[in-house]
Amino acid sequence: MNTIKIWCSLRFGIAILAVVWMAGCTSVGGSGQAELLTSSDLTVAQRRASIRLQLAVGYYEQKQMSTALDEIKQALVIYPEYSDAYTVRGMIYMAMGEMPLAEDNFKRAMSLAPHNPELSNNYGWFLCQNGQEAKSIPYFEVAIKSHTYQSPAKALNNAGVCSLKLKDGKAAEQYFTRAFKFDPSSPETNINFAKMYYERKEYDRAYFYVSRVTKPESMSADFLWLAIKLGRKRGDREAESTHVAQLRRKFPNSVEYATYQRGAFDE
Repeated sequence: MNTIKIWCSLRFGIAILAVVWMAGCTSVGGSGQAELLTSSDLTVAQRRASIRLQLAVGYYEQKQMSTALDEIKQALVIYPEYSDAYTVRGMIYMAMGEMPLAEDNFKRAMSLAPHNPELSNNYGWFLCQNGQEAKSIPYFEVAIKSHTYQSPAKALNNAGVCSLKLKDGKAAEQYFTRAFKFDPSSPETNINFAKMYYERKEYDRAYFYVSRVTKPESMSADFLWLAIKLGRKRGDREAESTHVAQLRRKFPNSVEYATYQRGAFDE
């Protein structure tokens, strides 16, 4: 997600944000009405800082953390008020286990862009992962309710995960259901549903959602282990064997495969 391990919207907790500028901020157009800021509104310095931040994201994805942090420093030298730079730095520190540094950066980002839905979602996830689940829900709600947020299913899934941590299964199911309505094909949502129903021993309902996850890149070791256990619970030996073969081939050194080899199906 022992505690249910739920599929999250970031490979290290939340998906590294697509670098966007000041989502939800406005300027006054020729009509006198507020308009959303777009790339054409950016200054030269802001565009340069954005390039640096995109480089930082690329280095992060290559696990070159020090270089990624250096690029963020350069972005902030160019444009010190760049809220996305603080957010990405917070997410990198979170991945590194440097939680006080992560929190400092998230708070700085939120102070610069308090109504940015992407930042709200990311800070909410930070709180959820650090024992402050109840405080995280309002931040997810800010993101969910934003008309400018392009990924509401991400915040809905995160809210569902944190609701389960709060032992509020009803709220979690409602959040996952809303996420499913936005994108029924989402592996994240289907895996979250499958894990929740498996824990409830509703194996047929769990199987419905497992069967919807068909893309190989979505089949993590954690997911394949769930599918193996579900096949065994349902007496579906063919499905169990298929997923065992996939787990062995893709993740031979994983904790999940070692657990399978021990036969510890109920750990």
